[in-house]
Amino acid sequence: MLFSPARCLIPLLLLHSVDPGRILRTIKERVRDLQLQKSKQLLLTLAARGHQPLQHVKEAWIHQPLDHFNRQDAATFPQRFFVNEAHWQRPDGPVFLFIGGEGPIFEFDVLAGHHVDMAKEHGALLLAVEHRFYGNSVNPDGLKTENLADLSSQQALADLALFHQYISQSFSLSHRNTWISFGGSYSGALSAWFRGKFPSLVYGAVASSAPVKAKLDFSAYNNIVGSSLKNMAVGGSEKCLAKVREAFVAVEAALMSGNISQVAMDFGCCQIPKDPADQTELMQNLADIFMGAVQYNEEGVLMPIKELCGVMTNTSEEFEEEVDAYKRLVKVSQIYRSTSTESCLDVSHEKAIKDLMDTSVQSGRRAERQWTYQTCTEFGFYETCEDATCPFSGMLTLQTQTELCAMLFGISQHSVSARVTFTNTYYGGDNPHTHRVLYVNGGIDPWKELSVVQGTTEDGEQAQTVFIEDTAHCADMASRRVTDRRSLREARQEIEKHVAGWLKTAAQEAMEKRRA
Repeated sequence: MLFSPARCLIPLLLLHSVDPGRILRTIKERVRDLQLQKSKQLLLTLAARGHQPLQHVKEAWIHQPLDHFNRQDAATFPQRFFVNEAHWQRPDGPVFLFIGGEGPIFEFDVLAGHHVDMAKEHGALLLAVEHRFYGNSVNPDGLKTENLADLSSQQALADLALFHQYISQSFSLSHRNTWISFGGSYSGALSAWFRGKFPSLVYGAVASSAPVKAKLDFSAYNNIVGSSLKNMAVGGSEKCLAKVREAFVAVEAALMSGNISQVAMDFGCCQIPKDPADQTELMQNLADIFMGAVQYNEEGVLMPIKELCGVMTNTSEEFEEEVDAYKRLVKVSQIYRSTSTESCLDVSHEKAIKDLMDTSVQSGRRAERQWTYQTCTEFGFYETCEDATCPFSGMLTLQTQTELCAMLFGISQHSVSARVTFTNTYYGGDNPHTHRVLYVNGGIDPWKELSVVQGTTEDGEQAQTVFIEDTAHCADMASRRVTDRRSLREARQEIEKHVAGWLKTAAQEAMEKRRA
């Protein structure tokens, strides 16, 4: 089996998420950058001790059919994956498969993370495979609209099945090598669905923060953001949520009264949002700051909920005297810009559309275009604010989000709902057709609403779940840290028990088959 050598630097950890907002995507990238810094430090520490972990990581490619369901189409695309054999106990050790989602994979995905910690304990072969049409796994013309028809979760699962066959042949694996899949957010859903659709290939699956239920109007996202902002266990309060609501009402009122230039100056906008679409972009940007603070709470790249609410309620050192909610929101925006590389808030809707229409290969690493296509054709996931309980602006409507489907891909707004319904029929929604899948969710994670928090499987068994009351999106997927909450430490132990139990049961079943 031929591999190209791994690059000489551990890249950032891919924190999977399914975010529409520009600032929310930027926050995710900053989380990745922080992980890159930590990985560099880890490499230096290990090198000082005589260890060179990258020597065990190999990058390779498999040519996958563009369309698994059309035998007359012989076209292929290159799919990238990484292998780490450092911990593998040959020949019968298990296989831990890290599934890529809506973004690139990195060497880091087989070098660190909770799944890697468990691989060391169980002597597993580590694999990470990139999702079709994301990262480097895309043909030069693959992002043109006519080619995006081959981008779907169904095709991605078929990729995983063929990849399983390819790896099994390459490493001479047998039924004694138990496969466990791992993923977070969209890739967490893929992990669950892979187990559900191909139960003979993967024995068990861990699905962290996995939105297995497609939802057109995902208004619950912002409702949960609001409830998290008042959650005292993570530093929120009723007053904080009230002030956030008050601030967004004040911004809308200022725009409606014609004080657009002043609003632009106050919030450091790159453009004066005279057009209604630009004003919606501004409101989305401001909402993104709060959404990011909740979704990535305590990740270290943005104010955690506790500090954010401190600014909004005047209990922080930022204010010496009482000021109105509008000025507090201005301060939050200033703090965000001061901790980022952005000198101003880009509120140009025209520029946002131009970016989404970029079909160059380089744009594949940004992933906005591909993910927007999947929301239009499979998932919806539109984080609207038309519900009265939403703490942000009512300008964030379903109409403004679904109109992108027609504008970018020629997909009518009316057809999106039917596509979402098909996805839930095909996979089972939040009562998915899965067995031996562990669903892990955090109590302040907005995506828990579309995952499996409790319930039964299709055969009437109790669903296997882990719920972490005071953590956010995919928090369990990182390696252990001294700063971890007790609930997170206990959740990882619970996950470890499930994985160990699956491996033990699989070994017993394999032994019984040999005796039979």
